[in-house]
Amino acid sequence: MDVMPQEERLLKILRKIKYPGFSRDIVSFGMIKSLAVQDDEVQIILAVGSEKEQVKKELLKTIREALESAGGYKEVKISFDAPRPADSTPAAKQNAASAGPRTLPGVKYIIAVASGKGGVGKSTVAVNLAASLSRNRKVGLLDLDIYGPSLPMVVGISETPKVTSDQKIIPIEKYGMQLMSFGFISGNTAPTIWRGPLVARMTEQFFEDVIWRGLDYLILDLPPGTGDVQLTLVQKFALSGAVIVTTPQKLAVLDVKKGADMFRKVNVPVLGIVENMTHFLCPECNAVTEIFPGRGGQDESQRLEVPLLGRIYLTPEIALSADAGYPYVLQNPKSPITAVYHEIKDQILQQVEG
Repeated sequence: MDVMPQEERLLKILRKIKYPGFSRDIVSFGMIKSLAVQDDEVQIILAVGSEKEQVKKELLKTIREALESAGGYKEVKISFDAPRPADSTPAAKQNAASAGPRTLPGVKYIIAVASGKGGVGKSTVAVNLAASLSRNRKVGLLDLDIYGPSLPMVVGISETPKVTSDQKIIPIEKYGMQLMSFGFISGNTAPTIWRGPLVARMTEQFFEDVIWRGLDYLILDLPPGTGDVQLTLVQKFALSGAVIVTTPQKLAVLDVKKGADMFRKVNVPVLGIVENMTHFLCPECNAVTEIFPGRGGQDESQRLEVPLLGRIYLTPEIALSADAGYPYVLQNPKSPITAVYHEIKDQILQQVEG
């Protein structure tokens, strides 16, 4: 029996449908303006900038065939939202989401790594997930924590990125990844005291003024919570999905729920939950010690009906690798924790690429 919520099941089907002439799916392009499922009837509104009837006919045909193949839907109603006059077609701007969030030149998929609260190891998860992906994909990592950027330390970078003549920022390359952080520009020791609108503006600049080159995946290390950065992202840019990081205890999960629900309300698929710091594994005797009570990751994955992508235990080597500026999965390729990161990566690839 399929216990997945109907809207989430429908989104999963739609994520497999490519926009005609493009390699990206209509969900990651931000083309799903609204969808509703009642009993066995589906209603979908697509925000499409193209005026070409052939494109619309092809989309209608492909969507109907996909839903018929999936089964369970007797009636499918699909309509198109009228594009705004100033909008251009996907072929002109590489952006099929003319009536919705924008995509980024040079980037196929954007994955947000988020948490409801600080201190759960989100940045560590983000950098190691990116490093795992970089084994067989072209990857960028963008640290969007304006107030407390951690990327300079965890990858061991203290240099300032180069700027082109037209004031575009060139990401710093290390470990086979393209990397960018506010800490590269401000200096990681400079205190940041900004109000919300300035933070939102800087977030937009980081997307629009950074030259990402031929990326398969851009991993976003978000600040904790559901503030200005997160709202700017979900409103203006087409995210392919979000990964939520939590620790086992109930206190962390309470905050995680807010972030996860925010993504789902704006049709950004939650790809799954990563439970970090599940236990401490003694490096001498391999004894397991529970640090936090509960199974928060498992509980939240069941509530959202999304996968528990992986459970990562504590070991001193993780902290040492971060302090050394060397991603753990690259420094310890045969570790059980590295194997978990590769499993997380494989599940994300399966969901995003099909």
